[in-house]
Amino acid sequence: MFFLNITLSGLPGTGTTTVGNLVSEKLNMEFISTGELFRKFAKKRNMTLAEFGKLCEENPAIDKLIDSKQKELSKTNDNAIFEGRLSGHMCNAQLKIWLFAPQTVRALRVAKREDMNVDVVLKKMIFREKSEAKRYMSYYNIDINDTSLYDLVIDSSKATAEEIAVQIIDKIKQL
Repeated sequence: MFFLNITLSGLPGTGTTTVGNLVSEKLNMEFISTGELFRKFAKKRNMTLAEFGKLCEENPAIDKLIDSKQKELSKTNDNAIFEGRLSGHMCNAQLKIWLFAPQTVRALRVAKREDMNVDVVLKKMIFREKSEAKRYMSYYNIDINDTSLYDLVIDSSKATAEEIAVQIIDKIKQL
């Protein structure tokens, strides 16, 4: 049994949730998804993710609440995977991972998952990512494209979720 916190971050469609769930199951670790929390907040307000993102731009308290909750949970957990765009910046963790993939690959994945037209998904994805990048820079002076703080950066278009989970577990064994 491992006693460490891991962060798993990446843009939409990179596979952070899928990979995080796999690693969580294999290592019997708690999985805490800030993206899921964000989606629940949007749904509760009957808003799309893009609409909710715009609301967050106008009301920073929402993002900051989610971010502070994540930070707090990472201080009180010692065997969890924190999945979210800013988890690597916000959480107390011994291993920080960033997944990436080309935008077209990510759009195709999201379109398949959401059963939507890929062009619509791509347009929404671009809008959402710009909104998030703007908020992260404004709130915390974080450039989401700077991956220098991560211990492991993986191109998820070059491997399956299972293969990435194995890479992560191998890295954990080296700690």
